[in-house]
Amino acid sequence: MTTAPARTAQDDYTTVRTAIGAYRITAPLVRVSGGDRYEFLDLFLAKSSEYVEPDSVREALALHTDGSPFAVLLHFEIGDDSWLLPRTPVTAEQLTAYLDAVDAPSDVTVEVAPEGWGASAFEGPHAWAAAATFVEFDISGLTLHGVTESAVPGEPAALAHLARVGTTGEYGYLLLSNAPEAAHAAVVEAVTAENGAEVGPQGLARVQAEAGMAVYAAGFGGLPVHEADLAWMVDWNRIGEFQGSEELVKPTSETAKTTALAAPAGAVVPAGTPVTAGGQRIGTVVWQAPSANAEEELVVALLDAPFWVPGLELTADDADGTPLRTVTQPRVIARSLTTRIH
Repeated sequence: MTTAPARTAQDDYTTVRTAIGAYRITAPLVRVSGGDRYEFLDLFLAKSSEYVEPDSVREALALHTDGSPFAVLLHFEIGDDSWLLPRTPVTAEQLTAYLDAVDAPSDVTVEVAPEGWGASAFEGPHAWAAAATFVEFDISGLTLHGVTESAVPGEPAALAHLARVGTTGEYGYLLLSNAPEAAHAAVVEAVTAENGAEVGPQGLARVQAEAGMAVYAAGFGGLPVHEADLAWMVDWNRIGEFQGSEELVKPTSETAKTTALAAPAGAVVPAGTPVTAGGQRIGTVVWQAPSANAEEELVVALLDAPFWVPGLELTADDADGTPLRTVTQPRVIARSLTTRIH
């Protein structure tokens, strides 16, 4: 019997870019219920729940009391419950400790990693075709950030919800279910039927980084909100209303911040490597995306102003003097922009 060759990060990258990549979500889910749940969420999310619609999903930033970022969270509104799902690396224990420290109103119940629930996701220019398997209506009717009741093939008693939300700039969907194993198997089957495949974290992380969301895999690197370039996730009109907001620093044109830099294919630029311009140190490498795009490497660095503008030729202060160039994002134009859902 011939064994199929092991997939590489480049294989997975190509799959997400050209077809559909499926993956299991391992981050801990949180279910929040009760009449005061919006009041509870507003205590720590940097965006208000005031205008959140039923059957919708959005992304929000949660802060520590000192104003440093704790996690980027997806916030789902499904029926009488709110669900939270971390996008950035965080354990169930860390999430439990964080939420326990929030002074919750009386009519709120918080369950971290509720038994039996899990999620799988699939993304790519043809992801909509696989998503059609899980609904009984025209999949084009599920708009971006919409959530709908769904079904798990072969599990008629299972509860499931399909959300149109992603991480890569390509079409993305997430299936939340109380039959997670059957749901994931169904996702992989639907994706495979459309010439997609199950993908690993390295290729996926590269596509996310090219879409401008390196933070999903890299985390915050110990940086404050303004330097991590996450100020766009903060409602600055609510300062004082949510945890840590009074410690935030508004970014200015003089603020150092993270930016993406292209490096030659095959280059390795470790975190902590100084970045120089004309021999002068002007920044530090924070993270290098997995090597999955054969054309170039992608590096994230904290750069002093004004060196984070696109198009500058810089240098890594390493043994090879690796050339770096600041670039705009998204770095690669998603095929989904020209692929119609039909």
